Amino acid sequence: MKLIDLVFRMNYTLVQGSLDSDISELVYDSRKAVPGCIFICMPGAVTDGHQYIPDVLAKGAAAVVVEHPVEVPEEVTVIEVENARLALAELSAAWFGHPAEKLTTIGVTGTKGKTTTTYMIKGILEKSGLPTGLIGTIEVIIGDKHIHAVNTTPESYLVQQYFAEMVDAGLKYVVMEVSSQALKLDRVSGFTYDYGIFTNLEPDHIGPGEHESMEEYIACKGLLFQRCKIGLANAEADYLEQVMADHTCQLETFGMGENADLRAVNVQRIHQPGYLGVSYDLTGLENYAVRVDIPGDFTVYNSLAAIALCRHLGVSRENVLAALDTIQVKGRLEIYPTPGQYTMMIDYAHNAMSLEALLTNIRAYGPKRIICLFGCGGNRAKSRRYEMGEASSRLADLTVVTSDNPRFEEPMDIINDILTGVAKADGAYVTIPDRKEAIAYCMSIGQAGDIIILAGKGHEDYQEIRGVKYPMDERVLVEEIIQEAKQ
Repeated sequence: MKLIDLVFRMNYTLVQGSLDSDISELVYDSRKAVPGCIFICMPGAVTDGHQYIPDVLAKGAAAVVVEHPVEVPEEVTVIEVENARLALAELSAAWFGHPAEKLTTIGVTGTKGKTTTTYMIKGILEKSGLPTGLIGTIEVIIGDKHIHAVNTTPESYLVQQYFAEMVDAGLKYVVMEVSSQALKLDRVSGFTYDYGIFTNLEPDHIGPGEHESMEEYIACKGLLFQRCKIGLANAEADYLEQVMADHTCQLETFGMGENADLRAVNVQRIHQPGYLGVSYDLTGLENYAVRVDIPGDFTVYNSLAAIALCRHLGVSRENVLAALDTIQVKGRLEIYPTPGQYTMMIDYAHNAMSLEALLTNIRAYGPKRIICLFGCGGNRAKSRRYEMGEASSRLADLTVVTSDNPRFEEPMDIINDILTGVAKADGAYVTIPDRKEAIAYCMSIGQAGDIIILAGKGHEDYQEIRGVKYPMDERVLVEEIIQEAKQ
């Protein structure tokens, strides 16, 4: 591809060289440089891409994109920009032929609910015969292809590559989780979303390597609604006014209050052996009854977001209802069937805020007991262990403390930290370090009306010990326990 075609939509300064050269590859990792490539020098938290210019030139790079003046041989083309990360996004979009313009793009942002909402949207659209790609925390889905995700939102080059693969696969829609970091670091720049969705916002991701302040966190979330055509927002979300302060999109709201454009009323919680769900009546922009196979008040908001979006796409009521009545999201309030009269749930709640929200919502279903099993990851802040221990002790009837990903710590050291938090409340607890044994114990004492929650692992299918990831899927463990009980 000609360099002139790559930079056509960008703001830049040509410092030296020619825009008429052919570019063989777009590179932002110096280790992947090849002859004829263009290298984008991105400053990072650990290293600055500018320092690797000699390396990429030695490998035959034809051009470099920089944020400040550099000295290179005169035959090398130098393009200077204000923001190299934005340049990478724009160059990537051009490199792959602006694939977002051939898709209906749907971005979902918020502190919680992104994963569930994206899977709901994908489920509804595909029920309607509209094959849809997905980019999110758990995976990237392109037709039958599933790619394990590393970040909630990948680097801009990968975003555009995935878009291009979706176009090549014949997909017309893509729904994706959009993290505040992705917005801050321009991973989702270089195109305009057709729809942006805001689920909620709570104080989170504030600290070194993330956001300097709550104000920055809010501002980054708000960027999506300056980069989409139609915005759909939770009317009851905290900080809604601040997030939408500078929005440029057409804005519509959903919620349970009178001020929402699309409202849920007559909300009912459904609790049966092996089943938890929710039902409600829609009013406002739509009027019909809804039932969702996922429990919790937040499920109401997530499903409202999906319905609000699908209304714009002309999806029929029948397809919306059929999809929501059968939807399950791996590791997100996932009800896992067992022979017992209790209800078992697998959820990714892995910090105090998410665990407290989960237990509070499940308590509203009136269970006989809540049995909460969890551990905490090693080589992470000890405060998380204390806080999760206290939350479970206060809100569950029985806490079962076990191992999660100990990494390079001793499992019992982590467990003892959790127990420090457990002791701050008065809940009953037991300690069973082996996770399979801990799950088997919960199943052995489960009674009719109990809800057993396996928290922390969610969609993860491994346990990390001393730098090695060993296969461990809680669903597999449960099946093994069931089979062993029959012997």
